[in-house]
Amino acid sequence: MTAHRFQRQHRDRSGSPGDVRRAATSLIGRFSRFRRDESGSYLVVTGMVMPALVGVIAFGTEAGVWLVSHRSMQNAADSAALSAATAYYAQGNKTGIDVQAQAVAAGYGFVNGQNNATVTVNSPPTSGNNIAKPKAVEVIIRQPRSRSFSALWMSGPVDISARSVAIGIGGKGCVVSLDRSASGATTSQGNASVNLNGCSLYDNSSNGSALVAGGTSTITADSVNVAGGISGGAAISAKDGIYTGQDPIADPYADASYPSFSGCKENNYSAQTIVPVPLEPGVYCGGMKLNAGANVTLNPGIYYLDKGDLTVNGGATLTGNGVTLVFTSSNGKNYANATINGGATINLTAPSSGPTAGIVLFGDRLMTMNTAFKLDGGSSTTFTGAIYLPAGAVSFAGGAAGNNGCTQIVANTIAFDGNSNLAVKCDGVGTKPIGSALAKLVE
Repeated sequence: MTAHRFQRQHRDRSGSPGDVRRAATSLIGRFSRFRRDESGSYLVVTGMVMPALVGVIAFGTEAGVWLVSHRSMQNAADSAALSAATAYYAQGNKTGIDVQAQAVAAGYGFVNGQNNATVTVNSPPTSGNNIAKPKAVEVIIRQPRSRSFSALWMSGPVDISARSVAIGIGGKGCVVSLDRSASGATTSQGNASVNLNGCSLYDNSSNGSALVAGGTSTITADSVNVAGGISGGAAISAKDGIYTGQDPIADPYADASYPSFSGCKENNYSAQTIVPVPLEPGVYCGGMKLNAGANVTLNPGIYYLDKGDLTVNGGATLTGNGVTLVFTSSNGKNYANATINGGATINLTAPSSGPTAGIVLFGDRLMTMNTAFKLDGGSSTTFTGAIYLPAGAVSFAGGAAGNNGCTQIVANTIAFDGNSNLAVKCDGVGTKPIGSALAKLVE
């Protein structure tokens, strides 16, 4: 073999010097890329932070459970406060409102004394903006919850609580006309200004002109609620709305009654002396007549006007506290009515308890429909309680007590023929709420 052939074969086996350099360069490049490659670090970093990520997710889940529990608890407190405040307003006292509120809360799963839950009912509230309002009802629900994952960082249970305060706003009616079909079942006439301060008007007539505001008269109320329609609506204003086509409301005193009576304490009683005259409860056959200058005080009790009218002329004064005047007839004929003329001074307050609680004038339901009752004493006339004359056609002008008074008029028809001011600040009077008893959340 020649030397030239040997060298060529050797080069064929070992490669050229350029191939060697290229191979070395490729190997160095691959090593350099491997050294710079950080993709594997994600696994390391992930392994390091995974416990923290799991902790955050677990803590968020636990906090979400607390939030859901608090929302359910707040709904329970709201519902319990509304229910208790409605009951308080409807019945006129707070007897049993704690039981009412706790029963509602139990419906949401919060039973007082069970599973560490407490349901506390306060009236008036013990804190907040309504501590001076006796009919406001505060409900506080608490239930500590044990920790799960968060116990790694914090000790002790989580105290979850909810508080709600509600107050009654319904049942604020002060005028009700009961007739179901009359045109002008409720009217205002002439230039009368009728102010129903903080209270509402209800008209049960389905007539297209059930409520009539005639002449230049005006009616102002919280709300006006009419089964039929209105004539003269431009003269009527109500901050809570004017509603037609409403369902008639029930007679609020339909279940009221007075005791039976007999005999005569007085016959055709008449007074005209300025010397104060006290009268005692009993049956006044032939009615009562107070002439100008008369000054009569009625002692507490029930006064039956049997087959005779009550007449109070201008300049006469009739006062009484804890009294009910019943207009009736012992033989079913000649039912008594009433005429109170302008210039008379009237100040009568209903009894707060007993069979005629809250009723200052009580008309026999059997009297002839639309028997006239003229109660036009004007600004010197104050009735505290309900004027309940379900078969009467009442004309009214008066209401001196204004915003602080308590006067309800419930009659078959009602005509305001002079300036009138009514309100239903009736705490302790014994009247019944008129209209649906409602409540609203105030805290």
